Amino acid sequence: MAGLVPALPDSYTPSSDSVYSDQFGFYSLDCNIPGLSKVILDKLHMKDYKEYRAALDGKGKVGFRSHKEMFQNLEETFKFCAGCSKLPSNLSDPKALKRCIKCLNVYYCSKDCQKKDWALHKKFCKMLQKVSVDRLVEWLIHTGDLPFSTETWSLPAKEVRSWNEWLSMQGDLTPRLDPILSGQNMMDLWTNSCRPRPEDSELRESVWRVCSEFLSRPLTIGLGIRMFQLDPYSRPLTVHLVGASHNETLGARMTDLDELSRMFPGHQGLEVVMVGPEVVPGPIMRPPLRAFGPRGRVYISGYKGLYHEFWEEVVEKGEASGLMSNICFHASQGLGEGWLPTLLLLRDYNLPSLFTMFNEAELQYSLQILVELEVDVKEAGANPFSSQKPEQVQSSPNKPPSFCNAFYIRFQGLMENQPEEQ
Repeated sequence: MAGLVPALPDSYTPSSDSVYSDQFGFYSLDCNIPGLSKVILDKLHMKDYKEYRAALDGKGKVGFRSHKEMFQNLEETFKFCAGCSKLPSNLSDPKALKRCIKCLNVYYCSKDCQKKDWALHKKFCKMLQKVSVDRLVEWLIHTGDLPFSTETWSLPAKEVRSWNEWLSMQGDLTPRLDPILSGQNMMDLWTNSCRPRPEDSELRESVWRVCSEFLSRPLTIGLGIRMFQLDPYSRPLTVHLVGASHNETLGARMTDLDELSRMFPGHQGLEVVMVGPEVVPGPIMRPPLRAFGPRGRVYISGYKGLYHEFWEEVVEKGEASGLMSNICFHASQGLGEGWLPTLLLLRDYNLPSLFTMFNEAELQYSLQILVELEVDVKEAGANPFSSQKPEQVQSSPNKPPSFCNAFYIRFQGLMENQPEEQ
């Protein structure tokens, strides 16, 4: 289903005020490395942002002649001097950029730039080496090799408080990881990538980190269900994943959230509706259920549009099942003006809501906005099911990494007026 998605810019126009996270991302790239977003578009064989957005919306294609070209072009988007921020096109010799031999992630145009930057880069070099492997291994999500299969839960959800307990239920992962490491797609990946294949021990760790990001989504939704003391065994539950983007929906499968059924075995039915202007067309782009789905199953549907539009066009018109319970899970970076109607709706309808953030700075910024809107914040903190896959700031790599779903804010309704002190 689709709502009144905001109009696209007519041409390549990065913006700091957009409901499209990638448009804001392009703006941020150019603030740090002027022209970098245009390099990315060029490597995707696209002339502007409109063409990029159309491809994500299923109205265009990203065309590569081979996997080798795809991986080479990906690497080209990371080629700029981490010391002086120059792109290859701004150097007298575009081939002068040399990669750090330790992390194989950042580039320098000269030994002088590398030497000046080492005091900073050495703090992040080891982490950036993991990032450089993970962004390639992540391709195996799209080939279907990942995530690895998971086991039936031997503990009740209330006793699984972190990844440690979750991993303890999985047993030895080796029989599940080794076929992935020796599989054809893994071999094709390193045959065509721009770097040597890491040791198997390193690849096992990378596979786990990539899978942790995938599994963080259902586990965080389940955490929200438990935090609000909702009982999936007594009644069906509907979850609105608000702010869903191409990160969650590109290539999404209808089984992507099945870990929720292992978390709550025998539940009365769980429906997750992906809502956002960046939802990508695919199998999950089907209408929400008008009646509750079958017991013990997770039903995923999608709505392309802003949340307040979804509420007006679907929920209020009775085009979805009765919302006995509703959790809103936010997976976008920051709360800009485009989020104001959604925030007011969540507050005024007293909807139990769980928002997630990538880093502590984003957490503090989001808390400030919610406080200004007089939202009743119940709690906030580090997510025990945060992704373990570090994310670098592409245009400014020598910074602390971010992690998907790293922090959360739980809130509901309007803040009660506090009595004034006499």
